[in-house]
Amino acid sequence: MGSQTGARGEGGLWDGSRFAAGLGRGFAGALIFALPMFMTMEMWELGFYMDRGRLLLLLLVNIPLLIALADRVGFEETSTWRDASRDAAIAYAIGILSSAIILLAVGVLKLGESPSEIEGKIAVQSVPASIGALLGRSQLNGDRENSAEDGDPVQEGPVGYVGELFLMAVGALFLGLNVAPTEEMILLSYKMTPWHTLAVIIISLLVMHGFVYAVSFKGGHEIGDDVPAWHIVVRFTLPGYVIALLISTYALWTFERFGATSALQILPAVVVLGLPCSIGAAAARLIL
Repeated sequence: MGSQTGARGEGGLWDGSRFAAGLGRGFAGALIFALPMFMTMEMWELGFYMDRGRLLLLLLVNIPLLIALADRVGFEETSTWRDASRDAAIAYAIGILSSAIILLAVGVLKLGESPSEIEGKIAVQSVPASIGALLGRSQLNGDRENSAEDGDPVQEGPVGYVGELFLMAVGALFLGLNVAPTEEMILLSYKMTPWHTLAVIIISLLVMHGFVYAVSFKGGHEIGDDVPAWHIVVRFTLPGYVIALLISTYALWTFERFGATSALQILPAVVVLGLPCSIGAAAARLIL
C-alpha cells in the first residue's frame, strides 16, 4: 500500500478537484475499455437469459478483483485496504452508472422491459466497465512524473511474483470478456481440427513469451541478460498461459457457452478464447 496523497493537497487536506479529475478519468476509462461490449448484441442478450447464479458469482468475483486492482491504480494512492475498498466501490458505481447511461442512449434499455432484464443487462456490462474505470485511472493520468510530484501518482513500485500473476489474470479477464460472449468463439472451435488447436496453443505461447521479453515486467521482475530462457518460460510464460486458459474456461462457463458439449468440443473453445486471454495476460503490465 502506498501513502495516501492522491486527492489531498498540501497538509493532507482534501482536494475535491483532484478527486473529481480521478472520477472523470474513471468514467472515460469505463467508456473507452468497455465500449466494444456496450455495442455487442450478445452482451445485451446475456442480461436477459443468463443464469442468475452465474451472474451473481461474476459480480461477487469482481469485488475482490477491483479491491486488489484499486490498491495498484485507484483514484488516489491507498494506505489501507479500506481505502482500496472505497476506490473499488467507486469504480463499481462508475461501471453501473456508465453502463446504464450508454445502454439507455443506444436504445438497448427500454422502459417497458422487466426490472430483471434491465438489471441483468446493466449488471453484465458493469463488470468490464468497472475494471475499465480503474484502468482509465492509470492510462489517462497524463505525465506520470509530473503527476507524482503533484501527489496523484499511479503506484509503480515493485510487484511480487504473486502480484505479477494477479495482473496477468486481470489482463486475461479484461480482454477475454470482450470476445467470450460472442458466437464466433464456439463457431471457430467447431471449425478447428486438432492440428488447428495445437497451432493456436503454440501461437499463444510464442506471443506471450514475446511480450514477456518486450515488456520485461517493468517495476517487477526485470529480465537480465544473464537470465536463461528456460527460466523465463517456466516462471512466467507457462504459468501465464495456464492462467489465461483458466480465465477462458471460467468466462465461457459463466456465459453458458459450453451447453451439453463434450470435453473434446470444450477444449478447442477454451484454446480459441485462450489466445486473446493470453495476449491480455502478457500485455497487462503495459496497461497497469
